[in-house]
Amino acid sequence: MKWSTFKRILLCLLLLSVTYSLVAKETYSPGVEKYHTLWNKLIPRYGKIQYAGSMGFLSAGTGWAYGTNDQWETDLLIGIIPRYSSKRAKATLTLKQNFMPWKIRLNDQFNIEPLACGLYLNTILDNEFWVKEPEKYPSGYYGFSTKLRTNIFAGQRISYRYDRNDLNKKITLFYELSTSDLYFISGATNKYIHPRDVLSLSFGVKLQLF
Repeated sequence: MKWSTFKRILLCLLLLSVTYSLVAKETYSPGVEKYHTLWNKLIPRYGKIQYAGSMGFLSAGTGWAYGTNDQWETDLLIGIIPRYSSKRAKATLTLKQNFMPWKIRLNDQFNIEPLACGLYLNTILDNEFWVKEPEKYPSGYYGFSTKLRTNIFAGQRISYRYDRNDLNKKITLFYELSTSDLYFISGATNKYIHPRDVLSLSFGVKLQLF
Protein backbone atom coordinates (compact mmCIF):
# COMPACT_ATOMS: atom_id res chain seq x y z
CA MET A 1 0.00 0.00 0.00
CA LYS A 2 1.34 3.43 -0.93
CA TRP A 3 2.02 5.94 1.85
CA SER A 4 -0.31 8.54 0.26
CA THR A 5 -3.18 6.04 0.20
CA PHE A 6 -2.53 5.11 3.84
CA LYS A 7 -2.66 8.79 4.83
CA ARG A 8 -5.99 9.25 3.05
CA ILE A 9 -7.47 6.25 4.86
CA LEU A 10 -6.13 7.49 8.20
CA LEU A 11 -7.59 10.95 7.57
CA CYS A 12 -10.98 9.47 6.73
CA LEU A 13 -10.98 7.39 9.90
CA LEU A 14 -10.05 10.43 11.95
CA LEU A 15 -12.87 12.49 10.45
CA LEU A 16 -15.35 9.67 11.04
CA SER A 17 -14.20 9.37 14.64
CA VAL A 18 -14.59 13.11 15.28
CA THR A 19 -18.00 13.17 13.59
CA TYR A 20 -19.20 10.17 15.61
CA SER A 21 -18.00 11.77 18.84
CA LEU A 22 -19.88 14.98 18.12
CA VAL A 23 -23.06 13.12 17.21
CA ALA A 24 -22.81 10.89 20.27
CA LYS A 25 -22.35 13.93 22.49
CA GLU A 26 -25.45 15.61 21.09
CA THR A 27 -27.69 12.58 20.58
CA TYR A 28 -26.62 9.78 22.93
CA SER A 29 -25.42 11.62 26.02
CA PRO A 30 -28.08 10.04 28.32
CA GLY A 31 -27.00 6.58 27.17
CA VAL A 32 -23.34 7.42 27.62
CA GLU A 33 -24.03 8.78 31.09
CA LYS A 34 -25.94 5.60 31.97
CA TYR A 35 -23.02 3.51 30.71
CA HIS A 36 -20.54 5.43 32.88
CA THR A 37 -22.84 5.07 35.91
CA LEU A 38 -22.97 1.30 35.40
CA TRP A 39 -19.20 1.15 34.96
CA ASN A 40 -18.66 3.11 38.20
CA LYS A 41 -20.79 0.58 40.07
CA LEU A 42 -18.51 -2.22 38.89
CA ILE A 43 -15.42 -0.57 40.36
CA PRO A 44 -14.48 -2.18 43.73
CA ARG A 45 -15.03 0.13 46.70
CA TYR A 46 -12.63 -1.30 49.27
CA GLY A 47 -9.82 -3.68 50.06
CA LYS A 48 -10.00 -6.33 52.77
CA ILE A 49 -7.59 -8.60 54.65
CA GLN A 50 -8.90 -11.43 56.83
CA TYR A 51 -7.10 -13.84 59.13
CA ALA A 52 -8.52 -17.40 59.46
CA GLY A 53 -12.22 -18.08 58.93
CA SER A 54 -11.86 -21.44 57.13
CA MET A 55 -10.72 -19.65 53.98
CA GLY A 56 -6.98 -19.91 54.50
CA PHE A 57 -4.39 -18.71 56.97
CA LEU A 58 -4.63 -15.23 55.45
CA SER A 59 -6.97 -13.92 52.75
CA ALA A 60 -6.95 -10.64 50.84
CA GLY A 61 -9.17 -9.16 48.19
CA THR A 62 -11.63 -6.49 47.26
CA GLY A 63 -15.36 -5.89 47.27
CA TRP A 64 -18.43 -3.82 46.54
CA ALA A 65 -20.76 -2.01 48.96
CA TYR A 66 -24.34 -1.20 47.99
CA GLY A 67 -27.89 -0.91 49.26
CA THR A 68 -29.32 1.44 51.87
CA ASN A 69 -26.41 2.90 53.86
CA ASP A 70 -24.16 0.25 52.25
CA GLN A 71 -25.85 -2.52 54.23
CA TRP A 72 -24.80 -5.12 51.67
CA GLU A 73 -21.28 -6.12 50.66
CA THR A 74 -19.86 -8.67 48.24
CA ASP A 75 -16.23 -9.78 48.72
CA LEU A 76 -13.89 -11.65 46.41
CA LEU A 77 -10.88 -12.99 48.33
CA ILE A 78 -7.77 -15.00 47.54
CA GLY A 79 -6.28 -16.94 50.46
CA ILE A 80 -3.22 -18.99 51.25
CA ILE A 81 -2.96 -22.26 53.17
CA PRO A 82 0.65 -22.81 54.35
CA ARG A 83 2.31 -26.11 53.62
CA TYR A 84 2.15 -27.45 57.20
CA SER A 85 2.37 -31.26 56.83
CA SER A 86 1.37 -31.33 53.13
CA LYS A 87 3.73 -31.25 50.17
CA ARG A 88 3.02 -27.65 49.15
CA ALA A 89 1.08 -24.53 50.05
CA LYS A 90 -2.37 -24.10 48.53
CA ALA A 91 -4.50 -21.16 47.40
CA THR A 92 -8.19 -20.62 48.12
CA LEU A 93 -10.89 -18.55 46.45
CA THR A 94 -13.79 -17.14 48.45
CA LEU A 95 -16.99 -15.40 47.35
CA LYS A 96 -18.57 -13.76 50.38
CA GLN A 97 -21.87 -11.97 50.95
CA ASN A 98 -22.18 -9.68 53.99
CA PHE A 99 -25.22 -8.01 55.55
CA MET A 100 -25.16 -5.34 58.27
CA PRO A 101 -28.74 -4.52 59.36
CA TRP A 102 -27.84 -1.76 61.83
CA LYS A 103 -25.28 0.98 62.16
CA ILE A 104 -24.81 3.01 65.34
CA ARG A 105 -23.05 6.36 65.04
CA LEU A 106 -20.87 7.13 68.06
CA ASN A 107 -19.55 10.50 66.87
CA ASP A 108 -18.39 12.21 63.67
CA GLN A 109 -15.66 9.66 63.09
CA PHE A 110 -16.62 6.39 64.78
CA ASN A 111 -19.56 4.05 64.25
CA ILE A 112 -20.23 0.43 65.12
CA GLU A 113 -22.20 -2.31 63.42
CA PRO A 114 -23.45 -4.56 66.25
CA LEU A 115 -24.29 -7.37 63.84
CA ALA A 116 -22.54 -8.38 60.62
CA CYS A 117 -23.73 -11.68 59.18
CA GLY A 118 -23.82 -13.59 55.94
CA LEU A 119 -22.49 -16.57 54.07
CA TYR A 120 -19.62 -17.43 51.77
CA LEU A 121 -18.48 -20.11 49.35
CA ASN A 122 -14.89 -21.26 49.57
CA THR A 123 -12.89 -23.53 47.30
CA ILE A 124 -9.33 -24.84 47.34
CA LEU A 125 -7.50 -24.27 44.06
CA ASP A 126 -5.79 -27.64 43.93
CA ASN A 127 -6.42 -30.80 41.90
CA GLU A 128 -6.04 -33.02 44.97
CA PHE A 129 -9.53 -31.94 46.04
CA TRP A 130 -12.76 -32.64 44.19
CA VAL A 131 -16.38 -31.55 43.95
CA LYS A 132 -17.72 -34.90 42.76
CA GLU A 133 -16.54 -38.14 44.32
CA PRO A 134 -13.88 -39.85 42.16
CA GLU A 135 -14.76 -43.23 40.67
CA LYS A 136 -12.09 -44.97 42.74
CA TYR A 137 -14.31 -44.57 45.82
CA PRO A 138 -17.56 -46.53 46.31
CA SER A 139 -20.69 -44.50 45.67
CA GLY A 140 -21.55 -42.44 48.76
CA TYR A 141 -18.27 -43.29 50.49
CA TYR A 142 -17.65 -39.66 51.42
CA GLY A 143 -20.99 -38.04 50.67
CA PHE A 144 -19.54 -34.53 50.54
CA SER A 145 -17.22 -32.41 48.45
CA THR A 146 -13.64 -31.89 49.64
CA LYS A 147 -13.17 -28.89 47.32
CA LEU A 148 -16.19 -26.68 48.00
CA ARG A 149 -17.47 -25.48 51.38
CA THR A 150 -20.47 -23.33 52.26
CA ASN A 151 -20.03 -21.22 55.41
CA ILE A 152 -22.21 -18.99 57.55
CA PHE A 153 -20.94 -16.33 59.95
CA ALA A 154 -21.87 -13.61 62.42
CA GLY A 155 -19.73 -10.91 64.00
CA GLN A 156 -19.33 -7.23 64.81
CA ARG A 157 -17.52 -4.21 63.36
CA ILE A 158 -16.17 -0.82 64.35
CA SER A 159 -15.31 1.84 61.75
CA TYR A 160 -13.19 5.00 61.83
CA ARG A 161 -13.63 7.73 59.21
CA TYR A 162 -10.11 8.95 58.51
CA ASP A 163 -11.14 11.72 56.10
CA ARG A 164 -13.51 14.28 57.63
CA ASN A 165 -14.37 15.59 54.16
CA ASP A 166 -15.41 12.23 52.72
CA LEU A 167 -17.95 9.98 54.46
CA ASN A 168 -16.91 6.98 52.38
CA LYS A 169 -13.24 6.91 53.34
CA LYS A 170 -12.96 4.77 56.45
CA ILE A 171 -11.11 1.87 57.99
CA THR A 172 -13.05 -0.96 59.64
CA LEU A 173 -11.93 -3.60 62.14
CA PHE A 174 -14.07 -6.71 62.54
CA TYR A 175 -14.28 -10.20 63.96
CA GLU A 176 -16.44 -13.14 62.90
CA LEU A 177 -17.53 -16.53 64.20
CA SER A 178 -18.18 -18.96 61.36
CA THR A 179 -18.90 -22.60 60.65
CA SER A 180 -19.10 -24.66 57.48
CA ASP A 181 -21.84 -26.95 56.24
CA LEU A 182 -19.75 -30.02 57.09
CA TYR A 183 -18.95 -28.81 60.62
CA PHE A 184 -22.59 -27.87 61.24
CA ILE A 185 -23.84 -31.30 60.23
CA SER A 186 -21.17 -33.01 62.33
CA GLY A 187 -22.05 -30.91 65.37
CA ALA A 188 -25.78 -31.51 64.96
CA THR A 189 -25.43 -35.29 64.63
CA ASN A 190 -22.70 -35.95 67.22
CA LYS A 191 -23.39 -34.98 70.83
CA TYR A 192 -19.72 -35.33 71.74
CA ILE A 193 -18.68 -32.45 69.49
CA HIS A 194 -18.57 -29.11 71.32
CA PRO A 195 -19.31 -25.69 69.76
CA ARG A 196 -15.61 -24.77 69.99
CA ASP A 197 -14.87 -27.73 67.72
CA VAL A 198 -17.06 -26.46 64.87
CA LEU A 199 -16.73 -22.67 65.21
CA SER A 200 -13.90 -20.67 63.65
CA LEU A 201 -12.86 -17.22 64.94
CA SER A 202 -11.42 -14.78 62.44
CA PHE A 203 -10.27 -11.15 62.43
CA GLY A 204 -9.94 -8.65 59.64
CA VAL A 205 -9.53 -5.09 58.44
CA LYS A 206 -11.32 -3.30 55.61
CA LEU A 207 -10.05 -0.11 53.97
CA GLN A 208 -12.74 1.74 52.06
CA LEU A 209 -11.59 4.34 49.53
CA PHE A 210 -14.76 5.26 47.60
